[in-house]
Amino acid sequence: MNRRHCATAAITLVCALALLTAPVQAMAAPVPDPAPSAPSPYSTADLEKVREQIETLYRKAGAATDAYNLAEVQTKKQSGEIVKLAKAIVDGQARIEALKDRAGAQAREQYRNGGLPPGAQLALSNDPKLFLDGINQLRQSQQASKSLLTELNQTQEDLRTYTQDASANWEKLEDTRVGQAKAKKKINAQIKAAEKLESQLEKKERDRLLQLEQDAADRAQTAWLSSGAITGVDSAASGAGAVAVAFATAQIGKPYVWGAEGPGSYDCSGLTSQAWLAAKRTIPRTSQEQWRLLPRIDIKDMRPGDLIIYHADASHVGMYVGDGAIVHSPRPGRNVTLAGAGSMKILGVVRPDK
Repeated sequence: MNRRHCATAAITLVCALALLTAPVQAMAAPVPDPAPSAPSPYSTADLEKVREQIETLYRKAGAATDAYNLAEVQTKKQSGEIVKLAKAIVDGQARIEALKDRAGAQAREQYRNGGLPPGAQLALSNDPKLFLDGINQLRQSQQASKSLLTELNQTQEDLRTYTQDASANWEKLEDTRVGQAKAKKKINAQIKAAEKLESQLEKKERDRLLQLEQDAADRAQTAWLSSGAITGVDSAASGAGAVAVAFATAQIGKPYVWGAEGPGSYDCSGLTSQAWLAAKRTIPRTSQEQWRLLPRIDIKDMRPGDLIIYHADASHVGMYVGDGAIVHSPRPGRNVTLAGAGSMKILGVVRPDK
C-alpha cells in the first residue's frame, strides 16, 4: 500500500515537472486592424481652388515686387541726380564768389584811378596814339566788364535752376520712397496670405497641392507644344545669349527672394537682368520694363537667351534655354529651376541683344 502510494506520488511529481519544463506557447494579445486614415477634408476640387488662390496671391506679390524693384532703380537714379545737383550748386556758388572777387578788383582799380578805368585816362590824352590806345583799352575794359556781368548773371541763373531741380528731385525721391514702402507692404501681405493658406493644409494635402501645381503646368506645356508654337524654332544662341544662358542655369537650386539680384538668391527679373549683365549687356531691372523697353520678337524666331514675359501685367519673366524650356525663379518658397516655356500664360518674347 505504501509502495503504491509512493509510486502514485512519483508519477504526479514527474507529470508536474514535465508541465513546468515543456515549451510555453506565447499567447500575444490580438493586434487590432489598423484604423482607416481619416479622409481628407479637401476634395481635389477644393485643393484646386486653394491652388488657384495661392497662385493669384503670389502673382499679385510678383507685380508688387516689380513696382518695388522699379522704385529701387528710380531711387538710385534720383539720389544720383541730387548728388550731381548738389555738387553743381557748390561749384556755382564758388564760381559766383570768384566772379564777385573779379568785379571787386575792377572796382578797386577804378577807385585807385580816380573812378576812371585805365583806358579812359588815356582817351583823355592829347597824344593821338595814346588816345587811340586808350579807346581800345576802354572798349576792352567795357567788354570785360560786360562779359563778367553776363557770366555772373548766367551763373546765378544756373544756380537757381540747380536748386529748383534739386528740390524737385528730392520731392520725386520722397514720393518714390513712399511708393516703394507701399509696394513692400503689399508684397509681404500677399506672401503671408499665401503662406497662411498653405499652412492650414496637412503635409499630405500640401503634397497633393504640389502635384496639382505640377499637373497644371504639364497640361499647359503640353497644350502649348501641341499648338505647334515652337515648330521650327531651332535658332542657336548668340555669343552673348550663350553666356547669359550659362549664367542663368548655373543659378539653378538657389532660392527665390523678392527684390534679390544674387548671388545667393534671385527674384525672376533679378535672375534675367544679372544673367545678361554677365554677358556685358545692361537691361532693365524689372520684367515689366524689360517688356516695355526691349525689342520684341515672334515666338517662331525665338532663340536661347531670349526672355519670355508672362501674364497680362508682365509680372513674370523666364529665360528661354531651348527645347521648349525656360530657366526661371518662380516664386517665394521655390528655387531657380527649369520649367516648360508654355507652363504659364505667355505675353510675348523680347531679345536683349537685338
